Amino acid sequence: MKAKKFYQQLYFQVIIAITLGILLGNFYPELGEKMKPLGDGFIKLVKMIIAPVIFITLTLGIAHMTDLKKVGRIAIKAMLYFFTFSTLALIIGLIVGNIIQPGAGLNIDPASLSGDVSQYQQKAHDTTLTGFIMNIIPETLFSPLIGDNILQVLLVAILMGIALVLTKEKSGKVTEFLQVLAAPIFKIVHILMKLAPIGAFGAMAFTIGKYGLASVLNLIFLVGTFYITSILFVVLVLGAVAWYNGFNIFKLMYYLKEELLLVLGTSSSESALPGIMEKMEKAGCSRAIVGLVVPTGYSFNLDGTNIYMTLASLFIAQALNIDLSIEKQLMLLLVAMLSSKGAAGVTGAGFVTLAANFSRCS
Repeated sequence: MKAKKFYQQLYFQVIIAITLGILLGNFYPELGEKMKPLGDGFIKLVKMIIAPVIFITLTLGIAHMTDLKKVGRIAIKAMLYFFTFSTLALIIGLIVGNIIQPGAGLNIDPASLSGDVSQYQQKAHDTTLTGFIMNIIPETLFSPLIGDNILQVLLVAILMGIALVLTKEKSGKVTEFLQVLAAPIFKIVHILMKLAPIGAFGAMAFTIGKYGLASVLNLIFLVGTFYITSILFVVLVLGAVAWYNGFNIFKLMYYLKEELLLVLGTSSSESALPGIMEKMEKAGCSRAIVGLVVPTGYSFNLDGTNIYMTLASLFIAQALNIDLSIEKQLMLLLVAMLSSKGAAGVTGAGFVTLAANFSRCS
């Protein structure tokens, strides 16, 4: 197969689209704001295909495994990893926030802040343990396939995969049907990914057009602190994990460059989920491991969100001159450990969990 030229590569097209979006939003802000439907439309298209991709990948992966104990071992190892490193990310955000103190000196008067936060209060309720448990159980067996709740899709896919293993002599045709269905489903993914530059362009043009470069620069210290902390976490912490397991973190990042740029442009990690799952299989990971670990990690291992939550909470407290004692910071850490699990990987989810955490600890 003839190699694609650089301008035909998706990552190059996304970079150009992000650059054009920034320029349009900066110089023609009103027009930039009107590009919002392009970004929203692309994310909605990707979310449309996520549930079928996860369901088919995970169900077939388990169905082809004759040893259900192996599935259980993989799940336990994955969850131990997720909880360990997501908690570590929370602690790192807390430490950096106390050392750098990005909100110190702003001296914002809380009375000057206004706005209707009622829309977030109901969402914040879902970050409780009861809300989390009720959120993971679907209304019907098939309702997760027409929704956007990753945890519910995982639950149904796992149950279906186990059921296919236990009834393999009678359900062979069902497994064959899912295998045939997987081909057009992933072809749809390929078609949608061709629209990624348009989505990235629209999302970036709207963001800059509505809020402007100046508004972004006003928070440059906080944003810069967050990005530096995240980079150090990836290079040092995740780099050490990669080294221990025999591969290079930078080579992995280069392999996933299109997906990383897509997340940057659309501000939605879900937009990269189908591509990541497919690339992991091509890299040699078994379908069962990919189907189980990657989607679950999207709900239970949000390291970047965790760093953001503790760092941003301290930023707000420092900006408003609110003294958060060590006890309150530890409470913040404990609440964040719970509320970050199951948070959706879509734009704004981190803000909802942040609001829930800060309201309980301030």
